[in-house]
Amino acid sequence: MAHFDVVVCGLGAMGSAALQHVARRGKRVLGLERYAPGHDHGSSHGLTRIIRLGYFEHPSYVPLLRHAYKLWHELEQTIGRQLLHVTGIAEIGPPDSRLVGGTLACAHLHDLRHELLAAPELMRRFPAFRVPPNYVAVVQPDGGVLEVEPAIAAQLALATAAGAEVRTGEVVRAVEPRAGGVRIVTDRGSVEAGAAIVAAGAWVKSLLPDLAAPLRVTREVMGWFEPTDAQLCSSGRTPVFIIESRHGMHYGIPPQGSVHAGVKVAKHHHRNETVDPDAYDRTVSAADEALIRAAIAEHIPAANGRLIAAKTCLYTMTPDGDFLIDRLPGASNIIVASPCSGHGFKFAPVIGDILADLAITGATPHDIARFSLGRFS
Repeated sequence: MAHFDVVVCGLGAMGSAALQHVARRGKRVLGLERYAPGHDHGSSHGLTRIIRLGYFEHPSYVPLLRHAYKLWHELEQTIGRQLLHVTGIAEIGPPDSRLVGGTLACAHLHDLRHELLAAPELMRRFPAFRVPPNYVAVVQPDGGVLEVEPAIAAQLALATAAGAEVRTGEVVRAVEPRAGGVRIVTDRGSVEAGAAIVAAGAWVKSLLPDLAAPLRVTREVMGWFEPTDAQLCSSGRTPVFIIESRHGMHYGIPPQGSVHAGVKVAKHHHRNETVDPDAYDRTVSAADEALIRAAIAEHIPAANGRLIAAKTCLYTMTPDGDFLIDRLPGASNIIVASPCSGHGFKFAPVIGDILADLAITGATPHDIARFSLGRFS
């Protein structure tokens, strides 16, 4: 039976980052992925993701974000291509909204660069937007866009160059603690390791059925819309945006040159619909489109053209919306990584660093107390 120092289960954003960090520390590491890297069955696809420093979810994420920016730039330098495109971000809504209030509190606490614009100034500066007169926008110059599939490919390439073994099309059936190690059972056999990192996204619970965390998988939809005014919606004139309105919270990314055409828009927590990741509807209906288009028609009418493309993806939700990163009680050489809840991709390189710490030394200098399993007990 093959033996590794570490086995990583799942090679999406977090798993590919963890594999790279473990391999580059000189450990014998195996990565297992049930599909092909960059597949569209889970959470790590869709061409682009937003990155931002001011974090309405909670200010404690900012130190991790600062380190993530640093690691993204180091990754770009290593591979010789750009993955992070700084466009600025506008976070728009009523002054008392969770989005605006949370982002402002975070920006003040961490002394982040930002501007607060009233609705008329927002629309003068970025004329693609149409918002009620009482709305405001927090504009952060450091916000931007990450390229998704190339980022995963880059992390896997660096991992294999450092000696990692990658197996795709192999389904993990079980992750079992053993004396001094872990046994990973797949549809092709089994391997043993000193530690296992379970970064399987929507399938975490199926691999760790006794996990003391009430995770819930939800179906999400993202669409790419042809602008009715391409110049107005270009990345040079419209920043990445999040808007909280009577239609819910929507995020958008203007066209990114060769990365994608059309304005990418999605409703955060779409229908809040719990699904089975192995048996959910991956087609995009007219009703799905309508949930997204309602906000476009009212607040970004220059993007309200035909639907060019649409895809589903999955969120793996914790009850509080925070990440789950911890060693299992009674099986400390099994690390669960579920970052998570629809806002994790931007953190991938720093989460990979943390997971390598936990697998190799059992501890990390990063503050991850907020993400512990203990909060559910």
